[in-house]
Amino acid sequence: MKLKGRAKMLRVYFGEDDKWKDKPLYRAIVEKCRELDLAGATVFRGIEGYGASTLIHRSHLLSFSPDAPIMVSVIDSDENIQKLLPILDEMVSEGLIAMSEVEVVKYSHQDGLRSE
Repeated sequence: MKLKGRAKMLRVYFGEDDKWKDKPLYRAIVEKCRELDLAGATVFRGIEGYGASTLIHRSHLLSFSPDAPIMVSVIDSDENIQKLLPILDEMVSEGLIAMSEVEVVKYSHQDGLRSE
């Protein structure tokens, strides 16, 4: 697969405690991206943040909320991202999904080197 030039970046924001079918939501999203053969997905665990609830989420021990902010970032062609959107709409009950245009400078993919 060759991905260079214009692409879409999808970012999904939610809490670390969010689940999808008894599995951490971030893991379920990454597995779904892999199943759809998207170029890649990365999970970021935030230090601090808040969303629609306005409750500040922190990742340290003395926090009022152990539900750290999570962001999953996915970059691929618009066509492939569009396949993921209806699935995310079902999976993400509380959170934010944002999409933007990006310019891919380099993407390296080596066939046969996937690991579980």
